[in-house]
Amino acid sequence: MSSYDEAILAAKALSSKKGLDIQIIKIADVSVLADYMVIATGTSSTHVKALADEVEYKLDQAGISVSHIEGYRSNSWILLDYIDVIVNVFDDEARDFYDLERLWQDGESVDLTGIVD
Repeated sequence: MSSYDEAILAAKALSSKKGLDIQIIKIADVSVLADYMVIATGTSSTHVKALADEVEYKLDQAGISVSHIEGYRSNSWILLDYIDVIVNVFDDEARDFYDLERLWQDGESVDLTGIVD
């Protein structure tokens, strides 16, 4: 499975659990960190954890294991590192504070029309 397919699968998992403002940014041309950055917002700490759990579950079903998880005990931001794809799930306040869209503005936004609700 390509890193693009992994990012799309993560976005679909987030959408299936009602993640908000889901975005994928292709950062392969501007960073060596990963190929794609997936970003979503949850409405509460419980929702943030449920979103992260769903991504981990769906990708695991596809045979893709998470390399590293940060912030699971946090109430505001969970990061799932899949090497080529990094998934960030925030609450509203943390997403505004860290503003990853601004940080990765040199990356290419992926059109998710028809992929997520």
